[in-house]
Amino acid sequence: MRGPRGRTWWRWPRTRRGQRRGYQVVVALTVLALAPATWLNVSAGPRVRALDEVPRAPVAVVFGAGLWDGEPSPYLADRLDAAVRLYRRGTVRAVLVTGDHGRTDYDEPDAMRRYLVRHGVPGRRIVGDHAGFDTWDSCSRARRIFGVRQAVLVSQGFHIRRALALCSAAGIDAYGVGVATPHDVTWVYGGVREIAAAGKAAAEAALRPDPRFLGPREPGLTAALR
Repeated sequence: MRGPRGRTWWRWPRTRRGQRRGYQVVVALTVLALAPATWLNVSAGPRVRALDEVPRAPVAVVFGAGLWDGEPSPYLADRLDAAVRLYRRGTVRAVLVTGDHGRTDYDEPDAMRRYLVRHGVPGRRIVGDHAGFDTWDSCSRARRIFGVRQAVLVSQGFHIRRALALCSAAGIDAYGVGVATPHDVTWVYGGVREIAAAGKAAAEAALRPDPRFLGPREPGLTAALR
């Protein structure tokens, strides 16, 4: 490889000993890069359950996954459908929808609420977190703002382990439902993105930073569970 002015700043070693060391360095870097993803699988994997096998909890936490023309994207609709089934089965008594409402023209939680109501979940059983800008913010705010202690988390399979690990770090005893989705381009992108996001998740679990927006305690979930 050549740097500025055409100077060679790195080349693969020519000697057998050098090549062996180069290979060892590559392996070590690969292991380090994949270590956070391995941690997520090992620590959170046992808490992923099928929808009809997940233990009961007071609330289901559904993470945002984008809007299409103001309505839940297909991936988000799949998550919400799973939450509807959890509610109908009596596995949960309320649903916390958490997502991005950073602009007046983009409101994930309200779109999620409308979808759930259309599919039979009473509005009084749905609570919206409008500052769930990422997974850590959603988990941290669920515990600190809404008082969630036990929950069933709902997301796609490629994301649910990260959600479980971060909610555990936030102080929530949770199990997760990994919603099945077609193995399309979005699924591939999501899986690759999770490898990169695992490092950030490991740092957040260790440091436990404040969410982007904290705010006062919200009594809505307590009322929804009455």
